[in-house]
Amino acid sequence: MKNIALASRTKIEVRFAENLKDLRKRKGLSQKELADIIGVDQRTVSAWETKTAEPSLDMLATLCELFNETFDGLLG
Repeated sequence: MKNIALASRTKIEVRFAENLKDLRKRKGLSQKELADIIGVDQRTVSAWETKTAEPSLDMLATLCELFNETFDGLLG
């Protein structure tokens, strides 16, 4: 069971990173500009997009609001 949960989680992480990068680029924002808007360092946005870190639930909500996207849309 543990492997199944991990496999599902990995798929979400990959989609989140890709979705975030796509949404950011569609808005015409650099990583630095997005970081400034949401109050994080540019390295944080980079880490999310390269799958080396995950945002908190509060930050996910902030990103959803900024991009006018649902949690499902951002994660899935």
